[in-house]
Amino acid sequence: MKAVQYKHGVIVGLFIFLALGIMVIGVLTLGGQQNVFKKTVTLNAAFNDVSGLQEGNNVWFAGIKAGIVKKIAFADHSRVDVQMKIEKRFQKFISKNAKVKVGSDGLIGNRIVLIYGGTTGDAPVNSGDTLKSEIALNSSQMMNTLQESNENLSTITSNLKDVSQKVAHGEGSIGKLLTQDSLARYLIAVANSLNYSSKNIELLTMNLATFTEKMQRHGVLANELVTDTTFFSRLKSASLQIKQASENAQQLTNNLAQVSYKLRDSSNVAGVVFQDQQTATNLRTTLENLQSGTKKFDETMEALQHNFLVRGYFRKRAKEQSQNQVQAPTQNTGQGKMAKTQ
Repeated sequence: MKAVQYKHGVIVGLFIFLALGIMVIGVLTLGGQQNVFKKTVTLNAAFNDVSGLQEGNNVWFAGIKAGIVKKIAFADHSRVDVQMKIEKRFQKFISKNAKVKVGSDGLIGNRIVLIYGGTTGDAPVNSGDTLKSEIALNSSQMMNTLQESNENLSTITSNLKDVSQKVAHGEGSIGKLLTQDSLARYLIAVANSLNYSSKNIELLTMNLATFTEKMQRHGVLANELVTDTTFFSRLKSASLQIKQASENAQQLTNNLAQVSYKLRDSSNVAGVVFQDQQTATNLRTTLENLQSGTKKFDETMEALQHNFLVRGYFRKRAKEQSQNQVQAPTQNTGQGKMAKTQ
């Protein structure tokens, strides 16, 4: 009997020990999920709609579970305050300008709070800070958006169907292009013309390149004009001289025109001489008389030289002239010697 009782006592003790172990493990597990045994900081956020968020739901930061939702309370009829417990080790990574929003763990999973954003290098949050919230799309809004997208897609496919039918029946520009041979031939002709034009443009480009290459050769007039400043200045000076010569020729032509006009004018002596025949005859007669008088004057002077009264005067004058002619070469020779000596 005692052995049986002892055996039953051992079995009961084992069951109690296992139960205590399971209970301790459960407490530790729940405590870990609820961050009971970890150092935490408290952060707050305010939402207009929490979309089914409950106390105990997870808080995620950068894809990592950072804490839990501690408390949800109404502040007024349009505001819900959410208190979060965040592990102490995440505090230095969460900036004061970070934002929070309500999301879901997967497509249809539990609701969670997401902490995101924040400026790198900004001051970290302190326990009790309130983060700015952002409204996130809930499942109903996503379904509404999906429904609108489906309706738009249906409209687009219907329009595409109508367009394809019109094209198939030869309606519109594209339909005519695909069904009418005349339009296709016209487009082919246009393409050929464009091809011919492109070849001409290519040929013109080649000719321009050849012409430019020739202009860049040394010794060519165009290259000298562009590169040689001395040649350009000479050409400019020559053009200025040609311009000056042209102006002088124009002035000479004007002067000749004025002289010709004056010669045709009978109010001056030259005009009278050229225009009046009688005056020209009288002028010729006067010149003949002057020539005849000069000849007679020479004969008279020759006769006076042979007259005994003035013969001595003329002889004395001729002697002085001959002496002067003899002295002049001598003076010139002396001056030449003096210049060589110097």
